[in-house]
Amino acid sequence: MFHGWIILDKPVGLGSTTAVSAVKRILREAGEPKTKVGHGGTLDPLASGVLPIALGEATKLAGRMLDATKAYDFTIAFGAETDTLDGEGEVVATSGVRPTLEQVEATLPRFTGEIGQVPPAYSAVKIGGKAAYARARAGEEVDPNPRVITVHSLSSRHPGESGDPAKEGQLGSRFRGNDEGVEEVTLSAIVSKGTYIRSLARDIAHALGTVGHVSYLRRTRAGPFSLSEAISLDILEEAAKARQLTRTVLPLTAALDDIPALPVTPDQARLLRHGQRLSGFPAKPGLQLAASEGTPVALVEASADGLRVVRGFNL
Repeated sequence: MFHGWIILDKPVGLGSTTAVSAVKRILREAGEPKTKVGHGGTLDPLASGVLPIALGEATKLAGRMLDATKAYDFTIAFGAETDTLDGEGEVVATSGVRPTLEQVEATLPRFTGEIGQVPPAYSAVKIGGKAAYARARAGEEVDPNPRVITVHSLSSRHPGESGDPAKEGQLGSRFRGNDEGVEEVTLSAIVSKGTYIRSLARDIAHALGTVGHVSYLRRTRAGPFSLSEAISLDILEEAAKARQLTRTVLPLTAALDDIPALPVTPDQARLLRHGQRLSGFPAKPGLQLAASEGTPVALVEASADGLRVVRGFNL
């Protein structure tokens, strides 16, 4: 059974749940039907890019991926706003105003740092216990509550700067326009959990005195994982058929590169695996990864009282 991460370069058109099902099928066909599979953060079907897939004991860390900082490249197409804030929806507003690149870049600092944001009506945000998108599809008026999110950085991309090798040299078309204004612009953002790029695009367009929607969205990073580690489903399937799946799976600890390792003895490891607190353990306060002879045992919280198990691993 595998315990680790497959970093999928999810294609446009595939939902996160469908991607998990595809990985499960590939594992079954490779003779690994019992491996537990989950994903570390939903990625819209219309978006491509980094989707961490957790296997086995790594599924216990999927929640950490949900909380992780993420990075995106996205294109705002000016002139039309849709009800979904992307290219799939019905147009609900239009504008003939087109901003210049200078105006776009001058506006970006307003959307950097801690800002308020209203999620899209078509989102998974719960309203009265029901997903906003389900209410919107049923014809209900949807008005999600604003939330505070953090945009760590926001900048415009220039032709040839795509995080996608397949798009190198093509991004010039994403700056179509002239000195009078641009039809669309591609931006890069590093954001906190809970950020909706579609809402960010909507709000930037409004601040520029026009309307817009997301016409291109690619996640370039999720927590410690980037496009450089991502593989396609086709490559995963080829590896499975060649019985070489191990070369596509990153270790469980790859998601914990910011957590210091804490060596423990086999006896201490046995106690931690049973969820017991280790008293009087000399360790720096904070979250640490207890490991015995190189094998992860548990995520532990170290304090003056000793070690408390936050999440144990059965490895």
